[in-house]
Amino acid sequence: MSTSHSPDHDEPGGSQVTVPGPATVASGAVGFAKARRSSLLGAIFLMATSAIGPGFITQTATFTATLGAAFAFGILVSIVIDFIVQANIWQIITLSGKRAAELANAAIPYSGYLLSVLVILGGLVFNIGNIAGAGLGLNALFGLDPRIGGAISAVLAIAIFLSHRAGLIMDRAIIVLGVIMIGLTVAVAVVANPPIGDALRQTVLPDTIDFAAITTIVGGTVGGYITYAGAHKLLDSGTTGPEHIKQVTRSAFFGIAVTGIMRYVLFLAFLGVTASGVMLDLAANPAAQAFEAAAGQWGMRAFGLVLWAAAISSVIGAAFTSVSFMTVFSTKLNMRARSWATVVFIAVGLVVFLVMGTTPVALLVFAGGFNGLILPIGFTVFMYIAWFRRDLLGGHRIQLWLLVLGTLMTALTWYMGAVSFGTIFKFLGA
Repeated sequence: MSTSHSPDHDEPGGSQVTVPGPATVASGAVGFAKARRSSLLGAIFLMATSAIGPGFITQTATFTATLGAAFAFGILVSIVIDFIVQANIWQIITLSGKRAAELANAAIPYSGYLLSVLVILGGLVFNIGNIAGAGLGLNALFGLDPRIGGAISAVLAIAIFLSHRAGLIMDRAIIVLGVIMIGLTVAVAVVANPPIGDALRQTVLPDTIDFAAITTIVGGTVGGYITYAGAHKLLDSGTTGPEHIKQVTRSAFFGIAVTGIMRYVLFLAFLGVTASGVMLDLAANPAAQAFEAAAGQWGMRAFGLVLWAAAISSVIGAAFTSVSFMTVFSTKLNMRARSWATVVFIAVGLVVFLVMGTTPVALLVFAGGFNGLILPIGFTVFMYIAWFRRDLLGGHRIQLWLLVLGTLMTALTWYMGAVSFGTIFKFLGA
């Protein structure tokens, strides 16, 4: 599904629906580990499909076409960073019992407001990319102009958001579509016959390292609001306090492991296609082209269907979770106001998508890159809390090994952001 993962979605009427969106890697993992009501099979499908959503699919197709087998190293690094970031953030927030912005404000005055602004802005960029992804899905499925497809999808997303019943139907359908995507991806990877030996070698010894590519896929899978969505879901479920730390860490590890495998399988599918000599048009719909080259017209149509489903659910999830950060500015922002703010958020994303004139592929790649750039800002605040503000964590300390790795990852994400800043913004001109 999307680089997205599912927040709990409160409807205007007050009921709750789980919407699979850009936070689903995190929330799917939590659902498997702690929610008895969620089946193992359903959780695995939700987590795995979230790893191959519109952003990551397009980014993987683009970077595999340009970097070849060397992109395997980028995927490995992104998986390691994802786990360290998620495990640290989840533990810090569940120990504190506070939401991200509130905790940041308590540690460093006004930093929570800055974090909220960055998350909301990053969520808007994500949502523009999600609308673009929905347009690409309908383009592969029906041949519609991506802009028309994006507009139709955004309007439908608003209708789904406002309809309790429609949200439940999509929540169920996403698992079925996920089965199709998983099966299709594995089948394409087998048929494409990728150079597995070269891919495995370059996973650890790459011929080239592209920090812009790594920053982009890290941002698309754990950047922006995605960083905090899983932890907030833990708070909503009452999973707080030191007694849940081992469970939280296991959930993070399991979720990232499953999605990591799916990311690598998707990469192998694209690598097999590009290694065979097929040239992908990076300005059009490279992921659909790769699936068509490997599996024919049926492959492209099925790909389009699942890409669209992933994207439209991500539009809702990204909007709702981003808007939830607005509550730090006013405690009077009730659920009804947040619901209408979410509708406006989606509408703004659509308008920006239609007037920008940038190709949907470029928007999807840029969305991940931009959120990768803002990732180290929030992560720095939370590493400060983990090291120096144990009073906000009930006197408890995060495991030393996780703190050390988190500190190293903070430095690495700052470095990657610095060296890839210009390249990421050039994606908009693609």
